[in-house]
Amino acid sequence: MEKRLLVWGLLVVAANLRASLTGVGPLLDRVQADLGLAPAVAGLLNTLPLLAFVVLSPMVPRLAARWGAERLLGSALVVLTLGIALRWVPAAAGLFGGTVLIGAGIAVGNVLLPSLIKRDFPAKVGLLTSAYATVMGGVAAVASGVAVPISEVAPGGWYTALGCWVVFALVAVLLWAPQVRAPRLGAQPLRAHRLPWGSGLAWAVTAFMGLQSLGFYVVVTWLPQVFQDSGLSAAAAGWLLFVFQAVAVVTSLAVPAALRWARDQRALAAICSTVMLGGYLGLFVAPGWALLWSVVLGLGGGACLVLALAFMSMRAQDAAEAGALSAMAQSIGYLLAAVGPVAFGLLRTVGSGWRVPILLMCVAAAIQTVVALVAGRGTVRVPTATPSSSNGGKTGPVEIQDAPVSPPPAR
Repeated sequence: MEKRLLVWGLLVVAANLRASLTGVGPLLDRVQADLGLAPAVAGLLNTLPLLAFVVLSPMVPRLAARWGAERLLGSALVVLTLGIALRWVPAAAGLFGGTVLIGAGIAVGNVLLPSLIKRDFPAKVGLLTSAYATVMGGVAAVASGVAVPISEVAPGGWYTALGCWVVFALVAVLLWAPQVRAPRLGAQPLRAHRLPWGSGLAWAVTAFMGLQSLGFYVVVTWLPQVFQDSGLSAAAAGWLLFVFQAVAVVTSLAVPAALRWARDQRALAAICSTVMLGGYLGLFVAPGWALLWSVVLGLGGGACLVLALAFMSMRAQDAAEAGALSAMAQSIGYLLAAVGPVAFGLLRTVGSGWRVPILLMCVAAAIQTVVALVAGRGTVRVPTATPSSSNGGKTGPVEIQDAPVSPPPAR
């Protein structure tokens, strides 16, 4: 019963890690018009959370070691709730200030969920990673699909469409409260580890995380606008973004089975990255086939997200090392991803069209395909930053174990 409650808590936390971000894209044109924002400035609405990920992610393992992972995650959910509520204030300051708080709350959840799964469910990493990615993506898909309809019927328009997710965040706070009051009996506290800056494998995992995140945030920020400029209505473009995310959710459900049978994840990660490349090339050549490219991008994107999250646990020896690798991958990875929405908007403004920005995404997907061949195999050895390390508290160089590591069975 105790573990079942923990699983439900983790899944409800996951449900809040994307919805407050993906609802922005379909409303971006209205936000720009009402607040008089340039495209690059509007792109900051999905870039500011990424910058928060960059700044806060490296701090999370040490904070979790000091305060406890459960308490830290509970505090992050409260910050996330406050950020969503602040977005409801009808002013640009509320919108951008709330977005920063949302980014801070999500940053903690992003880092802690892989390490908590590794700690509490080491034999079911693939299954639970897929489950939380599916819930996260499913709620995010709904958020993008209903954003425009809510803004058209609800008092407050798009402010309400962005702020109404505070209800979901409050539910997460309440469901996680038992874990804060009484952490699971026998659960080991997370130790602090230095981030594995000297590991080539860790950098490959980081690059894979960053490139797939860059693609995701560019798509959820600008894909509706690309479709609208091709002649679709705002509502239709929002539902196509929903299709992208719904297909990604379905695809993510198939990943555990693939992880179970694969000796390593190199081929799977490379194939899924190639599918993403195909979707971007399709947008470049025939942007009018909006539904087809939404489906193709969803097929590749859903699998790549689950793989990126799973790599943080599968490439680590234990929960503490998973936390350190997760912090590195998400700080540097999201720094790369943060460039995406702003650069995409700038290139569109400078070039007066979408072809150059979409070509940039083709290049990013091609690089991701190459990186996947490295990130899909091996184990990163992370030096401990505490006196309990095997060398008496001194930190030695990072070692990489090159032997292939099969993923845990996804039962």
